[in-house]
Amino acid sequence: MRYTYAVFKSRNETLSFSGYLKSLGIPCAVTTTPKQAGRTCGISVRFLTDYLSIVQSRFPQRGYSSFVGFYPGE
Repeated sequence: MRYTYAVFKSRNETLSFSGYLKSLGIPCAVTTTPKQAGRTCGISVRFLTDYLSIVQSRFPQRGYSSFVGFYPGE
């Protein structure tokens, strides 16, 4: 399985985004941010890469100011 990490600088926005994905029926987990993502709040939202296009299409509607980016993971 391939995963993608949504990385934020704010713990509150990370947790909010996790709740948002769950409300869309997208399985996800809050987990430690991968080192290659750089300096962040330390936690990220991990979800299956199969859902990336759906997440990206819904993401701009939410307006997260501390969003860093999406990063591939294992």
